[in-house]
Amino acid sequence: MKSKLIMSGLAALGVMAGTSGAYAQDAARDAIAERLAPVGQLCLQGQDCGTAAAPAAASSSGGGEIDGAGIYNNVCMACHETGAAGAPVRGDEAAWAERTEQGFATLLDHAINGIGAMPARGGNPNLSDEEMEAATAYMVEPVMEVPELGGGDEGAAAEATDESSSDEMATADAVASEDEAVASEEDASSGGSGLDGEALYASVGCVACHAAGVAGAPKIGDAEAWGPRIEQGTDALYQSVFNGKGVMPPRGGSSASDEEIMAVVDYMVSQVQ
Repeated sequence: MKSKLIMSGLAALGVMAGTSGAYAQDAARDAIAERLAPVGQLCLQGQDCGTAAAPAAASSSGGGEIDGAGIYNNVCMACHETGAAGAPVRGDEAAWAERTEQGFATLLDHAINGIGAMPARGGNPNLSDEEMEAATAYMVEPVMEVPELGGGDEGAAAEATDESSSDEMATADAVASEDEAVASEEDASSGGSGLDGEALYASVGCVACHAAGVAGAPKIGDAEAWGPRIEQGTDALYQSVFNGKGVMPPRGGSSASDEEIMAVVDYMVSQVQ
């Protein structure tokens, strides 16, 4: 009888341990995904800045309105909180003065179609006109009187849709072409670490500068630009990213772990070897 009780107890403990292990794995994956979620992304005209849509959560009032602040924090703040690439900082009246004189309709048109270094829809073609209107309204609210949303000044949102349709199609074609081009490089993207270096390259924000050579960053795939850096050795490249170098902040401004940073570096190096 005692032997049966002991065996039953051991079996129960085995089931509990297996269940706990599964929960722990799920929790670890969720924690990594949450940590890697970017607060914002530096994205310039002509870059492939990804197609993940910013969350259009309901407003805090519970009225089901589009969360312009949330979209701004996910897409726009990387440039408009730092002034990167000449972007006017939110709340800086002097920087916005000439722009606000053009009217909200023009500012919305620029946000939807892009202007200067800023790509159309902040680099996220999945954002709707209504989401862009809400994000733009939140961004300029401290420096100008924002018209009632839902139509904008002189129907700007509707006009912007027609003017930007060809840009959206071109962006979608470019994204599709790039996806096809990298489909055969999945093995290289892991960098031998088991982590998906290619996916991390996009998610932690490295693509913002290394896709177009912003601020002197070596463009991905440019063997000539990467040659002298690779000659220093992989460890030196890791340390440059860990500690920051030139205008690049430590870890590229992300909260990625050492292993994730190394996987990204391995992926970028693999594109020129």
